[in-house]
Amino acid sequence: MGFGWQELLIVLLIVLVVFGAGRLPQIGEGLGKAVRNLKRGLKSDDDIEVTSKDKRVDSSSGAKTLDEEKVAEAEIVER
Repeated sequence: MGFGWQELLIVLLIVLVVFGAGRLPQIGEGLGKAVRNLKRGLKSDDDIEVTSKDKRVDSSSGAKTLDEEKVAEAEIVER
């Protein structure tokens, strides 16, 4: 089910009435940037390291992170 030129013309007229002629270039620019960012995001690498260096653990060693060390040193308090 595709849109014909009549449907597209009606949609354009509704957008023109709702937003006004002055805002149409801004809306077009925003849509263009969104499409470019989407394409850039789809092409980019997903292997981005987001862990800070001080919390990284070498997979070959059994080193604990700072949070794990705090938990191991924590004292249990009963009420």
